[in-house]
Amino acid sequence: MTVVVGEPTVEGSTIECEVTPSRELRRFFAGDTVRVDYDADISDVPPAIAAIPALAHVAPVAWANGADVAAPAVDRAFLDALDEVGDALARMYPEFVDPGAVRPDEVVRAADEQPAEAFDDSGLLFTGGVDSVASYVRHREAEPTLIGVQGWVVGPDEDDRWRGFREHVEPFADRRGLDCRYIRSNALSVLDTPMLQAHYKRYVDGAWYSSVGHGLGLLGLCAPLAHALGLGTVHIAASHTAAFDEPWGSHPEIDDRVRWGHTRGNHDGFELTRQEKVERIAEYVAETGERFPLRTCIHDDAGGNCNDCEKCYRTIAGLVLAGLDPNEFGYEADERTFDEIRAAFERRAFVMDEHTRFHWEDIQDHVDLDRTFPVDGATAFFRWLEGVDVAAVASEAGPRRSERLARTVARHLPYPVYASLYPVYRNLSRLAAGDS
Repeated sequence: MTVVVGEPTVEGSTIECEVTPSRELRRFFAGDTVRVDYDADISDVPPAIAAIPALAHVAPVAWANGADVAAPAVDRAFLDALDEVGDALARMYPEFVDPGAVRPDEVVRAADEQPAEAFDDSGLLFTGGVDSVASYVRHREAEPTLIGVQGWVVGPDEDDRWRGFREHVEPFADRRGLDCRYIRSNALSVLDTPMLQAHYKRYVDGAWYSSVGHGLGLLGLCAPLAHALGLGTVHIAASHTAAFDEPWGSHPEIDDRVRWGHTRGNHDGFELTRQEKVERIAEYVAETGERFPLRTCIHDDAGGNCNDCEKCYRTIAGLVLAGLDPNEFGYEADERTFDEIRAAFERRAFVMDEHTRFHWEDIQDHVDLDRTFPVDGATAFFRWLEGVDVAAVASEAGPRRSERLARTVARHLPYPVYASLYPVYRNLSRLAAGDS
C-alpha cells in the first residue's frame, strides 16, 4: 500500500500537489489535490519544500495503515523529521500506527541552498486564543510573524467566518507592529475525516486531526512560507502539559522534531497549564495596561465568542480567576453567567473529553478564595467548583450510541459501497454530532 505525493506546482503564491492513494487507502481520501494559498510570493521555493504541506497531511494516514509514502523529492531534514514523528506517533498509538517508509526519488538538502543567517526571524501560529496569546507574550521581544491558517477550525470556503477571524487578529498585530500572514488550504478536506473518525475514534480522545495530525500538519503548511520569509523557528502553542497523560497530535515529541532546511518547529509553553497561561496574560495586561479580545470559540459565525459553550464558559472562569474582567477581553459575563455554568455542570450539559476535564481540574487547582474577583457571583461559584468531581462529569459524557453505530457501519463497508452511501453516512455523522 502506498500514497503517492506528486510533483508540486508552484505559481506565484499558490502550491498544488496531487495525492494518489492505492486502492486499499482510497476510502480515507475525499480529494486528490492539495492546494495551499499564501499571502506571499513563494515562486522561488524549491519543490522539496513545496511538497511538505501535502506530505505532512498524508503521512499520518499512511502510517495508520502501515503504508508507504512516495514522492519525487523530499528535503533531507524533513525526511528525517518524518521518521522521528512517525516513531513518536507509533509510541503514542501502538494499536494502529505502524509507519511505513517514506520513499523519495531524490533527497535534497535545502539547507545547503541558503545561509543559516538568512533565517533569523520567527513565526507563531496564531488564533488569538489563550494558548497563542500566551506564546506571543513569552516571545514578544522577538516580534514574531503571526500566522493564521484557514482550513482547520475555519474551513477553506468559510470566508465570512474567516473575515471575522481576521478582524480579531489584525488589530492585535497592528497595535504591536507585527507582520501578520495567512495560509488557506484544503489539505484537511483532501482527507476523508468522517471515515478516519469511523476507523480510529475508538483509539483517540478527540477528532482525527486534533489527536493525530495537527502538529505535523499545521507546521508543514508553514514550510513554504517560512522558507520565503526567512523564519528559522515556527512556534506552535502547547495545548497541555506533561501532566496530561493522553496522546495528542501536538506534543514536544512531534512538534520539536519537525524541521526543514534551516527551520525548526517549537512546541511552546508545554511547562505551563492553561490557567498558568491566563495568569501570564494577566501579568502582561498589568504591565502594559492593554485590553484586547481573546478568540477561543469555534461556534460563533462572526468569528467572536458565543458566550454559551463549554469553552467560552471555561475561558470566562479562567479570566475571572486571574483577576481579569471577561467583558474587557471579548466576552459577556455577569453574575448570571456563573449560575449558567453551574447549571450546565449539574445537568451534565457539557460533552467533556479528557482534555476538557484536564483544563477544568486545572482551574480547580488554582482557586484562591482570598482573591477579589471582578465579576459578581464568582466567589460563590469557585467555592462550589472546588467540590465538583469533574472526572465523574466527564465519565458521563461518552459518545452517543448513534455515533458509535455510524462509525462501526462505515468501518466495515467495502470502499465501492461506502462511496455510494457516503452522503447517508455523512448525515449520520452530523446527526450524531448534533449538527442538525
